[in-house]
Amino acid sequence: MLASNPPANYGNYFFLLKPFYLSVVIITHLSHLLCIFPQDPSIASPFLFDPQSLAWCPLPPMPCNPHVYGLCNFTSVSVGSNLYVLGGSLFDTRSFPMDRPSPTSSNFRFNFYNNSWECLTPMLSPRGSFACAAVPDSDRILVAGGGSRHTMFAAAGSRIRSVECYDIEKDEWVALDGLPRFRAGCVGFFVGNGKEKKREFWVMGGYGASRTISGVFPVDEYCRDAVVFEFRNGNEGGTWREVGDMWGEGEKLRIGKIVVVEDEDQERPGVFMLDGNEIFRYDMASNRWLEESRVPRQAPYNSSFGFNVLDGELYIMTHLNVVDVMETRRPRQHKRTGTLYIQIYHPKKKAWRSLITKSPFHHPMDFNNTVMCTIRL
Repeated sequence: MLASNPPANYGNYFFLLKPFYLSVVIITHLSHLLCIFPQDPSIASPFLFDPQSLAWCPLPPMPCNPHVYGLCNFTSVSVGSNLYVLGGSLFDTRSFPMDRPSPTSSNFRFNFYNNSWECLTPMLSPRGSFACAAVPDSDRILVAGGGSRHTMFAAAGSRIRSVECYDIEKDEWVALDGLPRFRAGCVGFFVGNGKEKKREFWVMGGYGASRTISGVFPVDEYCRDAVVFEFRNGNEGGTWREVGDMWGEGEKLRIGKIVVVEDEDQERPGVFMLDGNEIFRYDMASNRWLEESRVPRQAPYNSSFGFNVLDGELYIMTHLNVVDVMETRRPRQHKRTGTLYIQIYHPKKKAWRSLITKSPFHHPMDFNNTVMCTIRL
C-alpha cells in the first residue's frame, strides 16, 4: 500500500502514489493508519504511517495564513475517509500585543480522494487544548472546553466552558449546554452507540482554575474528576452529570496521556492512561485507575513517549537516538533524525511486541506537543 523505501523527494511521493493507493482503498479491506503532525501543519507536512509495511507517506501542508504562525494544541480527528484539524493556539501579527497567543476557531478538512485541504465553517468559540471526539455512527463531531494556552508557555492562558456539535453534512456548528466548570487540556470520548444503549460523552483530565505563587507565577489547578454529557431526545440535547475524583489527595497531581480502545464485544470502551512508564486502565464502576502494565523500555533521558491506539493496540513511540536541541538548529537539513522505536501493547492478550522504523522527520519529535490520530483507509 505504501512503499517502505520512499524517494528522497517526499513532496512528489504522495502524488505518484495516489492512483494506486485509491485503487487499493476501493477493492481491498480498510487499513489502520496513524497520522502524525510533528508541528504546525501549515509549515510542516503531516505524515501517514502504515505499521504493517513500516512505510511513511507525507500529506500536503495545510493552507497557510500569512498573518498567523506557530499553530499548536489543535486537535485532529478522522471521520470516514476525511481528516479534520480543529482549533488550536497561535500567534497573530494583527493582534496586540503580538507575543500573546490567541485561540483559533479554524476548521480544516483533508480529503484523501482529491488530495486537498478545504476550509470549513469555523467553530462558534475559538479554542485550543480541548476535548474532541467523532460521534459514533453519525457524521458529527463534538468539542468541549479548551482555552488559549500555547506550548511556548507552561501556564496561564484562558479557559472556556463552551460545548459545540459539528454537523458535517450541513457544515454548521450548534451550541450545546456548557461544561459544569471551566476546563482546558482535557480529553473526550464516547460511551454507547446511541441505539440499544444510551450515548454518553465523557470529558476528563485537564486543568480548570489557576492560582499564583507569590502573586506572580501562575500555577494550574488540575482536574481530578470527570464530567459526562448524557444525550437525550434523539441525541439533539442532553445534560451534564459529574463523576467524583478518580484519585485522592496525594495520589496523583494530574492525569497522563489518555487513549480509548473501542471494542464491539464490550459494552464500554477501554480507557488507558500512560503516566511515565506505567499504563493504567480506567474502571468506570469504581471510578479508579488500575495498574495495567509497564512499558518494557523507558524513554531516553529528557524525552517523552508518544501514545496512541491503532487497531485495538496501544502504540508507545519514542526516538532511539535523541539529538540535542542545539544540534537540530544546525544547517544539516539533508539528514534524518534516526530511528523511531514503537512498543505495542495488546490489552486483551496482555502482551508486548515492538517495531523499529526510520523517521521521515528532519528533527526529533516533541511527543508532548505532537498531535496524532488514527484513520482507516
